[in-house]
Amino acid sequence: MPPKAKLRKLAIVPAYNEAGMVGRVVREIHRQAPDFDVLVVDDGSTDATSAEATAEGAAVIRHPYNLGIGGAVQSGYKHALRGDYHVAVQIDGDGQHKPEYLSKLLKKLQTSGDEADMVCGSRFRGKPGYKVPLGRRLGNLIFSIVLTAITRRRITDPTSGFRMTNRRGIELFARDYPHDYPEVEALLMLHAHRLRIHEVHAPMNARGFGRSSIDYPRSAYYMAKVLLALFVGLFRRRPTAIEATGKPETGIDPPAAE
Repeated sequence: MPPKAKLRKLAIVPAYNEAGMVGRVVREIHRQAPDFDVLVVDDGSTDATSAEATAEGAAVIRHPYNLGIGGAVQSGYKHALRGDYHVAVQIDGDGQHKPEYLSKLLKKLQTSGDEADMVCGSRFRGKPGYKVPLGRRLGNLIFSIVLTAITRRRITDPTSGFRMTNRRGIELFARDYPHDYPEVEALLMLHAHRLRIHEVHAPMNARGFGRSSIDYPRSAYYMAKVLLALFVGLFRRRPTAIEATGKPETGIDPPAAE
């Protein structure tokens, strides 16, 4: 593909019963980043999530039942792979992530260079933008210490779902993606495949609608489960480059940004 070819970019918005917010999220993405196509993955919602997303001009994939955040995000990556997108970004459907920071993430991500394969928006490289509950801050700190030690790269916000990846990341996640509480485990996957992870500061909003699936009674269980998954993941066999993508690592790179 010619080096000056236009990058195809996709915003993946996983949503479960987010009818009260998803339309505003789609509108804000269109306003702040009009060069991104928007795909809402309705993960088995029982409300009008799909209708609200469609009304704002988003493409919609609708799951017949709830798969969880991992399954919803992987559906988005599968769509990105089939659609020959070069860049994909995850943006939660609850209004927490700010589309105004998409340009900052994209600038850091160089799809044919040596800079990064994934860029994560971090609340903790500066002011987070809202008061993060103490339990979440503690859990995030523990995961941060563990992942920083494993990857030997400073990771300040491993639970952030605001993350952008290039074609290499799309190919990996379309074929293999953790399905339970995937944000932390996905970073370990990237490291195992020798993909490069960077962070930029991206303040976030408090959740705009509904409730998080991780409340205080579940916090300790969540931390223990994810830590166990991390250590199990260290010994998990990963597909080779040919198994994962169908081509050797020396395959043609996607085009550079204009």
